[in-house]
Amino acid sequence: MPTTRRSPPRPRTRTEHDTMGEVRVPAAALWGAQTGRAVQNFPISGLTAHPALVDATVRVKLAAARVNGVLGLLPRRKAQAIERAAREVLGGRWRDQFVVDAYQAGAGTSHHMNVNEVLANRACELLGGRRGDRALVDPNDHVNLGQSTNDVFPTAMRLAALELAPAVIGALSALAATLERKARGWDGVVKAGRTHLMDATPVRLGQEVSGWAAALRGAAGRVRDALPELSLLGLGGTAVGTGLNAHPRYQALVVAELSRLTGVPLGAAPSLTGAMQSLAPFVALSGALRGAAVELLRIGGDVRLLGSGPTSGLGELRLPAVQPGSSIMPGKVNPSMAEMLAMVSYQVIGLDAAIAAAASGGQLELNVMMPLVAWDLCHALQIQAAAVRAFDVRCARGLQADRARARHYAERTVSLATALAPRLGYERAAGIVKASVESGRSILEVAVELGGLTPAQARRLLDPARLTRPGRGEGPPGGGRGGR
Repeated sequence: MPTTRRSPPRPRTRTEHDTMGEVRVPAAALWGAQTGRAVQNFPISGLTAHPALVDATVRVKLAAARVNGVLGLLPRRKAQAIERAAREVLGGRWRDQFVVDAYQAGAGTSHHMNVNEVLANRACELLGGRRGDRALVDPNDHVNLGQSTNDVFPTAMRLAALELAPAVIGALSALAATLERKARGWDGVVKAGRTHLMDATPVRLGQEVSGWAAALRGAAGRVRDALPELSLLGLGGTAVGTGLNAHPRYQALVVAELSRLTGVPLGAAPSLTGAMQSLAPFVALSGALRGAAVELLRIGGDVRLLGSGPTSGLGELRLPAVQPGSSIMPGKVNPSMAEMLAMVSYQVIGLDAAIAAAASGGQLELNVMMPLVAWDLCHALQIQAAAVRAFDVRCARGLQADRARARHYAERTVSLATALAPRLGYERAAGIVKASVESGRSILEVAVELGGLTPAQARRLLDPARLTRPGRGEGPPGGGRGGR
């Protein structure tokens, strides 16, 4: 008998509505009509709001429900249901319900309404109702009571950044501590200095690496310094910073409640209108991340140079082997962790450029590029922290010095002749360098021959270790014996 083909079952849907009319949404979705429209309008990247931004927005909603309940503006049972729904999200449930693309309309209204609708529909269920019952819990009238996208979204951005930034500070500080330990252990390793990638006077490996650590300490400090301004919130300003439709006591109470929820000291922005108009605090934090990325690029690049080889490069450092480096060249090992660090650093610099451009794109009472700034900043904070941690654990902690190779270069750098200048004069010392390069003989040999020095004097003046400390060569230009 012929087989009857059955059509696949149609996905179950329900009808929700907003001010524009009805929208069919999946029956299993906690989100509603405005989120459904955003899903249709913005199939852009497949990227959705960063989890830290979702959590931050939900915390604002939780705090607002509590405060509006205390003020008697929201019935107690509704306030408690919204709070319980918010706590479920913060506990890890319903993560698949935040579906709006990162690239969306304006100031984040779609993301904001996604959160409002999820919490409203879940609160309806907790009160024994059904999803979409706006008479029971409405996403605008109840979850969003006394609020606007224009004060909620920048507040959520601030809270997300304050949550993510300490990991960057911690990672940079930990890498600095690793390099400080290495510097102490390598204080006696003398090597050739290099400027312009050419021979320079000797330096101790410990001195070189201590400079890396100091740079990272400074970078961590600049990230830390960008955080206090982010703790000043414009919440309570509602649409344009005037506080329309918010209770007179709402702002102070909701900021205090958020401080309790986050454990972070928060305060009211000195100007609610300014907190909506300007994204300068985010630009400052992003700029600090860019500064850290610049230092990481430089330091990671130095690690790659000093670890190049093993036979045809500098080879003063030995890098941990973390994976095979070639599909065709057997035994090849690459500086993989430093390369990864560079890629992330370039990305952070690019994200900073986008953030700066978006921050300049605000008009009048509002910047409508906030969703881009929010995603890029959260992404930059996340990947920089992860990259620095991985580089620290998988590379920096396992670095080893090739002391013999370092000493070899230290004894052969032609800039040893710098120590001869106080005794012989700059021009005669330069002649010794030229003769050394042309003949292939060491600076020490040529200094004895052309500088009128005894072998013992030359060895003393040109001792690489001595040249890594403050001081001058012996004697005045032109010869004669002088003091140190």
